Amino acid sequence: MYDRIKGFRDTYPESMGARRWLFDTVESTARGYGFREIDTPALERTEMYVDKSGEEIVEELYSFEDQGGRDVALTPELTPTVARMVAERGQELSKPIKWFSTRKFWRYEQVQQGRFREFSQTNVDIFGSAEPDADAEILAVAAEMLTELGLQPDDFEFRVSHRDVLGGLLESFDDEDATDVDTEAAIRTVDKRAKLERPQYLDQLVAAGLSADQAERFDDLLDTPESELDELVAFADNDRVSKAIENLQAVLEAADDLGVREYCTLSLSTARGLDYYTGTVFECFDATGEVSRAVFGGGRYDDLIGDLGGPDTPAVGFAPGDATLSLLCQRAGVWPEESLTTDYYVLTAGDTRSQAAAVARELRSRGHVVESDVADRGFGAQLDYADSIGAETVVIVGEQDLESDEYTIKDMDSGDQTTVPVDEFPGDLERPTFADFA
Repeated sequence: MYDRIKGFRDTYPESMGARRWLFDTVESTARGYGFREIDTPALERTEMYVDKSGEEIVEELYSFEDQGGRDVALTPELTPTVARMVAERGQELSKPIKWFSTRKFWRYEQVQQGRFREFSQTNVDIFGSAEPDADAEILAVAAEMLTELGLQPDDFEFRVSHRDVLGGLLESFDDEDATDVDTEAAIRTVDKRAKLERPQYLDQLVAAGLSADQAERFDDLLDTPESELDELVAFADNDRVSKAIENLQAVLEAADDLGVREYCTLSLSTARGLDYYTGTVFECFDATGEVSRAVFGGGRYDDLIGDLGGPDTPAVGFAPGDATLSLLCQRAGVWPEESLTTDYYVLTAGDTRSQAAAVARELRSRGHVVESDVADRGFGAQLDYADSIGAETVVIVGEQDLESDEYTIKDMDSGDQTTVPVDEFPGDLERPTFADFA
């Protein structure tokens, strides 16, 4: 027997049913906002990720040389791929482009709660609009996905920020002493703020080019409340921060109009670790803190398509994954029971296969899940199997019943059963059960 590879999951039918419910809900919400489904390759050229994130990214990829001598990698995320797709056909596509896709991804990283090396997520993106309305619609889609899953307003929060607030503040310190601050390194450090001990966190800010005093002052500024953002603008005294604050406030106003402002909290320490983010960013968290990591996140990445050789195209999106989203649903008590369910089991007793098959076909034509015997089992074994698959109703098609021109209908929860004339089942009922004939 072979062991399963670390970081990869086997999903059996009971669990798969719950995951399917999750993604069906997420996808139907996206469709309701006019997002169109796409499909994308599992392999991309490794160079695309190196160009975007540097050579060190290769250590986090499942990368290899294929039989054609090309350096390729299993896709660790979708954003570069959809950016490439827009870059290839951006002039032909009417704007805004609204796409979603659910698929698997692969990252060679440390396995921990809510993080695996193979995982599934749904990406939702808008291309071609730089307006705050597009950012707000992304927040609205994300919020409606969660409420459609059964989550309540006090179950989750969106921590919203703007990358240019951080970048502009760092520029103001850069100008202060003519220092050379590595802005991207500092922002990546902010992204790890909650995970690092404070001395280590401040040391990394210093390593990015801030002085020890500047690191302390910069970190204090990240706790600026929403009511005092004007003071933050005055402190920075540069256009980058003032424009970012103006844009962020416009996004939150649009989110209010879309009915999702209640889920949004200003959090200037929310940075998103990927360098391609350019504007508004957000992360979804469990409001109770029991799920200790971000459930999902997203933001604006206006430069990526141009960086990949396409026309300059603004873009914003997010990507909920099943691993962390299921943790939030479980904590909130809305995760469905992981069990098999079947509407009908059609049981054959004697030489009744043709009649039983006709009943099964008729029930399936009405949209029901129907099983029947394919293993030549006896009466008792078929009943045991029907119970094991969670059958709600068993329709017994037996030789003796047919002699009386009847079927026996059995309710599996109560064990009660009754007979019904053949020409009355299923009749005009969409979902006939024992209760209809008792």
